Amino acid sequence: MSFINPPVIIFYMIYTVIVEKGRESGYIAYAPALRGCVSQGDTREKVLKNIKEALEAYVEALLEDGLPVPTEIGKDLVELEVAAK
Repeated sequence: MSFINPPVIIFYMIYTVIVEKGRESGYIAYAPALRGCVSQGDTREKVLKNIKEALEAYVEALLEDGLPVPTEIGKDLVELEVAAK
């Protein structure tokens, strides 16, 4: 008897990630579209690796629980220079 493995569906999504210097040391990164998805690392390279793993785990958990996965479709990232007197 042979078993057929079900197809594996892979989702590729792009999220905006904010990286900030930590208050005392290292870096903090978070994805505004995925509330509560935050990571840290000693270096910028490490925090980016860590937040990518956190994003993947977050999205996988949503899919496993049958919950909708937030997207950034229809959102724009805009940087504005502000002057104050």
